[in-house]
Amino acid sequence: MGAGGGTAHAFSSGGAHRLYRHGHSPVHALPPHTKLAAVFAFVVVVVSTPREAMWAFAAYAALLAAVASVARVPAGFLLKRLLIEVPFVAFAVLMPFVAQGERVDVLGMSLSVNGLWGAWNVLAKGTLGVAASVLLASTTELRELLLGLQRLKLPPLLVQIASFMIRYGDVITDEMRRMRIARESRGFEARGIRHWGVLAKSAGALFIRSYERGERVHLAMVSRGYAGSMPVIDEVTASRAQWSYALALPCAAFAVCLLGWVL
Repeated sequence: MGAGGGTAHAFSSGGAHRLYRHGHSPVHALPPHTKLAAVFAFVVVVVSTPREAMWAFAAYAALLAAVASVARVPAGFLLKRLLIEVPFVAFAVLMPFVAQGERVDVLGMSLSVNGLWGAWNVLAKGTLGVAASVLLASTTELRELLLGLQRLKLPPLLVQIASFMIRYGDVITDEMRRMRIARESRGFEARGIRHWGVLAKSAGALFIRSYERGERVHLAMVSRGYAGSMPVIDEVTASRAQWSYALALPCAAFAVCLLGWVL
């Protein structure tokens, strides 16, 4: 009963997530599938922009800043969540040192010209893509994102896998927290390699518990008529005006991209 209740709670509370920022802006009110399509189109346009058109990437950043302003998403909130791209930044920083080709001296260091362009390409396009994704997550609840994927006719099985993966993440995280509290209440504290055995056993126990819980939930779903597809409870639709409003971002970006190739 406890496991079932925990799972039910995870499914009922799956509407909000850590990246989401509650609000009532025009961006929040847009149907989720329009925002998903707009972000995807924007990222495709950014990736298609020549790396030499530096001014174009500044224009893309200005467009995202305008969207963030309309959505009432503070700059600090957005910048803090951009830290997720730190590993890509580290990779980009190494490119000028390891790439081959023509070299140039910068501050006494011999750097590859192709590596410098490659680093700029990764940083500019990666940062804009992550920023667009963060804005999408900041203005769209988790449940709406899944409904948007359904509305865009993604394979139902993939949508279901994503739905269960995201929602069970909270359940497994909560289980890990309880196990950690149980270990600490018995005086255990991981301080070195000697305690890796205990942590490995905890990971094994967590896997078994998660697997067994998944089996129980699947049996419960089958007993309630589940036959491989989830019922669509909310039919999300979008008007022509809403599509026009959502696609304003990628359309403006597309115009910038064309100028980037021409100029």
